[in-house]
Amino acid sequence: MATPLTALINGRVLTDHGPQDGLAVLVRGERIEAITRADDPRIAGAKAHDLEGRLLLPGFIDVQVNGGGGVLFNAEPTVDALAAIGAAHRKYGTTGFLPTLITDTAEVMSKALDAVDAAIEQGVPGVLGIHLEGPFLATARKGIHNASLFRLPDAEDIAAITRNRRGVVMLTLAVEEVPLDTIRQLSEAGVRVVAGHTAANYTTTRAALDAGVCGFTHLYNAMTPLGSREPGVVGAALDDPHSWCGLIVDGHHVHPVALRVAIAAKAAGKSVLVTDAMPPVGSDNPEYVLNGQTIIARDGICQSDTGVLAGSALDMATGVRNLVDMVGLPLAEASRMASAYPAAWLGLDRTHGRLVAGQRADFAVLDDGLVVKETWISGVRYDV
Repeated sequence: MATPLTALINGRVLTDHGPQDGLAVLVRGERIEAITRADDPRIAGAKAHDLEGRLLLPGFIDVQVNGGGGVLFNAEPTVDALAAIGAAHRKYGTTGFLPTLITDTAEVMSKALDAVDAAIEQGVPGVLGIHLEGPFLATARKGIHNASLFRLPDAEDIAAITRNRRGVVMLTLAVEEVPLDTIRQLSEAGVRVVAGHTAANYTTTRAALDAGVCGFTHLYNAMTPLGSREPGVVGAALDDPHSWCGLIVDGHHVHPVALRVAIAAKAAGKSVLVTDAMPPVGSDNPEYVLNGQTIIARDGICQSDTGVLAGSALDMATGVRNLVDMVGLPLAEASRMASAYPAAWLGLDRTHGRLVAGQRADFAVLDDGLVVKETWISGVRYDV
């Protein structure tokens, strides 16, 4: 029996030229079958879903999600926790994400890797892989990480990280702490190696890029700044045309002017919206415990008692709104920073991130205020 066809009608489909009326999206199973005119005869035989004039965008892809729904991945590296985190972020249009484990013990890292592998095998909606943010970081740029757990990668670490697994593996490391040969080995094994929490200079960062570093974790934060005589990590990131830069667009991590400068300086398609989200996203509880410290999200800011930022309370839909309202980007470009560009960073651009035939039927349906009203993952609709 053929898989039934669903037609998403009466929406404003976000194309490369902006929102467009008069289009329908045909979905069969997990995939988009066609983006077509609203008078396409195939619609008559399909199950119609009326979008009621709302915006239809590609689903958002977040490469840095520490938690959500009151759950911190470090505290609960399990399949159930991943399902809860995904459900929390789904309310905000996130259809794909990398659960992110910040610096922890080798035992917790192993559990997290296995949990993500199992979650993908079991079909937990939205899980695309894992982001290991540490423990191979620099004490001088530790941020909220527990520096007592920092170390150099050994043979067991490399074997665990490069083992054949389901999904993408992204690894944030300090490029001055890890040998170039190790960076090259990880990259050649398919790991997305990114620079972050690093006190490196420009020359060291440039060498790491040549060795396989493909991006930068939360640009500007926890890295050496751009200077007139020493470009630092930020200078290397903005100058390199091939790597991607994650940007936390919450108005707290990076000033809007610095965001505009970075986006303007960076090569087209290489600026990516990330949340660095913590458990308060999608939860009524603003508190969580990290490294033994109780963190309370106040006015959208997650920080310790000493004022150190501890992730964010940002969701992807708010990030898209901020890109439009705070940074001044067109909606089409803000959407690409939340979908097409992260998909490319993860090597998933052939299947994720765009509204074209053959891609996963992952959608975010938004009203005129850019508030999410529906989320679709692999052709399955979720109310928010």
